[in-house]
Amino acid sequence: MVVTWSDQYTGSVIGLWNTVAVRDGYKEMTEASFSGIFTGNRYFDPENTFVLVEEGEVKGFACGCTGGDLPLGDHAGYITCIVLADEVCTDDNYKMMLEHLEGRFQALGKKQADVLFFNPMMLPWYIPDTPRHEHNNAPGVPTGSRLHSFLLGQGYVERAQECAMYLNLSSFSIPQEIRGKEEKANAEGYTVELFDQGKHHGVTDMLQGFDNPLWQKEIAQSTEDGVPVVVAAHHGKVVGFAGPVIRQESGRGYFAGIGVHPEHEGHGLGSILFFKLCEAFQQIGTDYMSLYTGSTNPAIRIYEKAGFKTVRTFSIMRREF
Repeated sequence: MVVTWSDQYTGSVIGLWNTVAVRDGYKEMTEASFSGIFTGNRYFDPENTFVLVEEGEVKGFACGCTGGDLPLGDHAGYITCIVLADEVCTDDNYKMMLEHLEGRFQALGKKQADVLFFNPMMLPWYIPDTPRHEHNNAPGVPTGSRLHSFLLGQGYVERAQECAMYLNLSSFSIPQEIRGKEEKANAEGYTVELFDQGKHHGVTDMLQGFDNPLWQKEIAQSTEDGVPVVVAAHHGKVVGFAGPVIRQESGRGYFAGIGVHPEHEGHGLGSILFFKLCEAFQQIGTDYMSLYTGSTNPAIRIYEKAGFKTVRTFSIMRREF
């Protein structure tokens, strides 16, 4: 029997997650983290959340996410997860849980189901072969997982692969090639350093050059509040950024992104910003960095040059109704 969410299932679903989902590399859950990711999330909807119950025991959990203010949210529903206990892990049961999610999306007028990084219900996972270093979000379905194979069989199209990349910062150093690029940029009137309100101006103008509301909000707020942000400036006017530079409790370096205003591309600023970002994290005692990028993104070469390695891949998937 599949039922919609009730808080009475919280403990059992956490137990299911910690038995099954952790084998796919996801971080175990506590009541606090479950609330933070699911039930306490402002996008949580009990009608988008389903529990498989057999003989009074929880055997499955599926959660979806909708919101008109989300990217694609006016016509797409997001699949967050489908988890089944080993004894009921069959294609028929996967299909039953998926059909409940898709049916709910369609009832809300959605035209497609997506699994992608815009989902605000972020699932943390452990980076393989590390001392429990973790990344704060899975940007899709783990490639090669049972769910990945199942969705492919149900007509979901793999639209892209995201490479999860990792760097232990203990041995990081900026190579001479990047130092040379920085010297050349300096000669052209550019500097790359931490933002200083007394030296730099034009953050708002720079951010308006990007079609990214997250950057416009977070970077503007960080520079205003004194949170470190690495910036590229041309004679003091900010033309690019990397950051913010925040060491998370886990020891991971958090940053929202890197951008160079289109009018100032072609000077090597993107590479310099990224390496300076890594250096800034190292200087505040950050243990490691992790990020994900599209497998066809040319920036992957910059990350690899800095020492990042691809540790997992995730699939971005979609099915149109």
